[in-house]
Amino acid sequence: MNKLKFAFIALAVSASQSIWAGGLLTNTNNNIAFNRNFARDGAIGIDGVYSNPAGVAFLSKGLHLSFNVQSAYQTRTIVSGMTIPALKGTPYYQPLKMNGGDENGNKKFPGEASVPFIPSIQVAKNYDKWGFQMGFSLIGGGGKCTFNDGLGSFERQVALIPAVLQSMKMTTTTPGYSVDSYIKGQQYVFGLQLGTTYKFNEHIAAYGGFRFNYIYNKYQGNITNIHANIAGKDEKLYDYIGAAAKDYSTKSAAYSAQAAATTDPTVKAQLAAAAAAYQTGAKNMAEAQPNFADRYLDCTQTGWGITPIIGLDVKYGKWNLGTRLEFTNHLNIENDTKVDDTHLFQNGVNTPNDLPGVFTIGGQYEILPSVRVMASYHYFFDKDAKMANDKQKYLSGNTQEYLAGAEWDITKGITISGGMQRTKYGLGDGKYLNDMSFVTNSYSYGFGAKIKVAKNASLNIAYFWTNYSHFKKEYTQTFSAGANSISAQCTDDFTRTNKVLGVGLDIDL
Repeated sequence: MNKLKFAFIALAVSASQSIWAGGLLTNTNNNIAFNRNFARDGAIGIDGVYSNPAGVAFLSKGLHLSFNVQSAYQTRTIVSGMTIPALKGTPYYQPLKMNGGDENGNKKFPGEASVPFIPSIQVAKNYDKWGFQMGFSLIGGGGKCTFNDGLGSFERQVALIPAVLQSMKMTTTTPGYSVDSYIKGQQYVFGLQLGTTYKFNEHIAAYGGFRFNYIYNKYQGNITNIHANIAGKDEKLYDYIGAAAKDYSTKSAAYSAQAAATTDPTVKAQLAAAAAAYQTGAKNMAEAQPNFADRYLDCTQTGWGITPIIGLDVKYGKWNLGTRLEFTNHLNIENDTKVDDTHLFQNGVNTPNDLPGVFTIGGQYEILPSVRVMASYHYFFDKDAKMANDKQKYLSGNTQEYLAGAEWDITKGITISGGMQRTKYGLGDGKYLNDMSFVTNSYSYGFGAKIKVAKNASLNIAYFWTNYSHFKKEYTQTFSAGANSISAQCTDDFTRTNKVLGVGLDIDL
C-alpha cells in the first residue's frame, strides 16, 4: 500500500502567496483637464486642487467648482509557463499543456478590469490672499478585475497532480487534469483633500494641507472540481479518494474479521498484515481527501490614513512653475474574512499597506497668448512605502514619470489640448510582481477639449489610453511533495491595456 500514501497532496490547492493586489498604483487622473493634457503640474486651474494646489491661489477671487466623471476599462494578461527539468522526455515535462497550454507549455490567463463610474470633485474659494480648497477623488487602486479562468499561481500546483499519480503507478495513456478556478478583486483608494493657500504677492503662492485616505479591497475566489485522468477515466479526485478510503476501510475490516475467525497462526498473521495494510491505505486516503475539496475565499480589507501635502507656485511673465510634495502615508489594512479556505487571510490580521509619497514639479510657458506648452516630472517614493512581507525591498528603484503637453485656444470659447506620459518602474528582476499584482512600464496619450457652455461654465471632455510594455519574469519555484520536493522552472509574461473616457464641468462663481 506504499504507493497509496498521497503525502504529496499537501501541496495541492492552497496558493503559495498572498493575492494582495496593492502596490505601484499611482493613479493621477483626478480631473478631465489631466486626461487631455497630462503635464498639469505647472498649470493654473481648478484641477490644480490635486496637481498644483498652490497655483489655484492665482485663480480669480470667488468660488471655483469642478465636477468630473470618468469610465475606465483595462485588460490584464498573464502568459504563464512551467517546466519540470526532472521530467524531461515525459508528458509531464510541461504540465500546463495538459489543460489548455500551447505547444511551448505556456497558458494564457486573461483578466478584465473596469471602473465604470469614477467621480471627482474639486472646490476652491479664493480671497485677496487666502484661499481654501477641497477635493474628493479616487486617488489610487486598480478598480475591479475578474479572472474567469483563475491564475497561473494557482493552477501550477494542480498541474503537478498527473505526474504524481503516474509516479504511484496510477497510469494512463492520456494524462490530463482540469480545475475550475475564479478570482475577482476590487481595489479602491478614496481621497478627501483639504488645504489652504496663501498668496504672498502676484508672483508666489504656497499651499499646506492633507488628504484623508480610505482603502477598500475585496477578494472573492474559488478553486473547485479538481479532476485528473486515472487509468483512462476522468475522475473527480475528492470523490475518487473518498471512495478509495471507504473501500480500503471495508477491506481492512473484512481481513480483520477473517483473522479473528481463523486459528492457524500463519494465516492469522497474513490476514492481520493485510488488514493493517488496508487500514493504512484508508488512513492515507482519508488524510489526503480534504486537499482536493472545493476551496473558497471571501475577504474584505479596509484601512485609512492621512497624507500631509505642501506646495509652491511661482508665476512670472510667460512662465509658471508649480511643485508639490506628498509625504508617505504609513498605514495598515485589516482583514474582514467571511470565508478563507486558503488560510492566507486570517480574520482580523493587519497588513502594512503604505501609500508612497510623491514629489512633482512642472512648468508652463506661454508661446503665444493662445498657445501654451507644459512639461512635468513625478517621482514616487515606492521603496519607502512598506508592504506585506517587505515586498517593497524587491524594487530596484522608485517610479518616475515624464510628462509633456500643449494647449491651444482656437477661439475664446474652445481650447484643445493633448499630451503624453512616460512611466518607468524600478521592477528589477520582477520579484516584486505576481499575477494578482503587477505593473509594467508604459506610454500614455491623451487629448480633448474645453468648451465654454455658459458665461461662467465650461465643459471638459477627454480620452486617453495607455500602452504597456511586456515584462517577462523567470524564476525557479519549489513545490513540497510530502518528504520530497519538485523543482519547476516558471515564467510569467505580464502586459495590460488601459482606456479612459471622461467628462467634466467647471463653474466659476
